[in-house]
Amino acid sequence: MTIEIRGIERDAALRARVSRLLGATLEPLRVKPVAARATFFDDNGPKGGPAIRCALTVRVPYRPTVRVEHTAETPRLAFDGAIPTLERQLERYRERDRDRRRHPKKYFVAKRLTEGEPGGKPGKPKSRG
Repeated sequence: MTIEIRGIERDAALRARVSRLLGATLEPLRVKPVAARATFFDDNGPKGGPAIRCALTVRVPYRPTVRVEHTAETPRLAFDGAIPTLERQLERYRERDRDRRRHPKKYFVAKRLTEGEPGGKPGKPKSRG
């Protein structure tokens, strides 16, 4: 997986923080993401104000792209606001994946019912020969 960081080329400390926290957030996923991107840009330009936007985009195989954004006064605050939102989105992804695996498919259940279980429980009738 590649983590691409755009918009903060000069801030090495923030780049290291983004890499570390984004990697730790994506680690518990069962399926490894294809790519992750953190993009920082200034909405207002030189006018000032809370206009630094952090957009986090994660591409997961066989799923739609997960994208979250947060706006704050500094790039670090924008990232610190976006990372919990990404964690919540990925937690929903993990819950859906877990729920899908937890419930057996109808054919699996039907096969178990027709085969019968050991220990004399009723099941498939024995063939007479």
